[in-house]
Amino acid sequence: MITRRTTRQIHVGDVAIGGGAPISVQSMTNTDTSDVEATVAQIHRLEEAGCELIRVAVPGQEAATAIGAIRERIRIPLIADIHFDSRLAVTAVENGAQAIRINPGNLGGPDKLRRVVDAARAHGVPIRVGVNSGSIEKDLLKEHGYPTPERPDALIESALRNVRLLEELEFFEIKISIKSSDTLTTIAGYRQLAGRTDYPLHIGVTEAGGLIAGTVKSSVALGILLFEGIGDTFRISLTRDPVEEVRVGYELLRSLRIRERGPEMISCPTCGRTRIDLFPLAEEVERHLQTMESNLKVAVMGCVVNGPGEAREADIGIAGGHGVGIIFKKGEIFRKLPEAELLPVFLEELYKMDEERKKQGS
Repeated sequence: MITRRTTRQIHVGDVAIGGGAPISVQSMTNTDTSDVEATVAQIHRLEEAGCELIRVAVPGQEAATAIGAIRERIRIPLIADIHFDSRLAVTAVENGAQAIRINPGNLGGPDKLRRVVDAARAHGVPIRVGVNSGSIEKDLLKEHGYPTPERPDALIESALRNVRLLEELEFFEIKISIKSSDTLTTIAGYRQLAGRTDYPLHIGVTEAGGLIAGTVKSSVALGILLFEGIGDTFRISLTRDPVEEVRVGYELLRSLRIRERGPEMISCPTCGRTRIDLFPLAEEVERHLQTMESNLKVAVMGCVVNGPGEAREADIGIAGGHGVGIIFKKGEIFRKLPEAELLPVFLEELYKMDEERKKQGS
């Protein structure tokens, strides 16, 4: 049983973070934010995949002002990612950003930070204090050294120093992130930080890599932290289509039995008995599952002999053979079909079951 760390609660739009709220899955667009059409299109795909918070880069005034047009056309809360320029933070907030991510210490001094905080306070916008290994103050690096698994102190001290800058301005709608590209440093850093503050934490491994390397590194670090009750919202950072980040995020939560969204797919790794091109079949089924919301268990198996037995707990499954295949339910054959008809009929039956489950309030 996982016991969540007790934290304060903040709200980003209508999404509660911390204080016992469900752990939220977020992502970040990789479009030019000033290109409203492209950005909105990507966010719509992310919404369909279950993304609950979306962050956009704000490198200039055009991107900051575009936030208003973007927010009008999306359903999930929008977070503006700001580096160095306090004016961009203020413009983003005034144009509808529902949270901002900043490093308070690098905005150009107390007066500029105050203007950002005043804007955030006036618009009811929380601030994420984001610190990573590459942005630590020189005096902290000199005192503590570069963050390592054995000594992540510089990360923690930098984050808490920046939090104090906000607290001195009597601003407390805060969440914190400390990012490292090293898995063990990430784990050690968040463990230490969790023991020193009750603000909600955004967790993640930065610059984690592509689909495989990034998924493994993020799942190891975040899986350990979440199992220990640390983390209130997170992003799986991948050099990939951001929709993949959301898919990995929900699978991580499912594997820990923290949250389940949509069907669970089980599939065999293939062997010499496989007589169907299983890889594209599994990918196509998985693509359709991303748009579903019920808690079905779906199997994609490569062998009609062992498939139904090995996946007998699946609500519905598909298995291929020599030019033919079967659809099975709870281990029992439902239909036998020519290979060309197998996927369309399977998907039709799958959508029917999804609708039935939703009506039952699954």
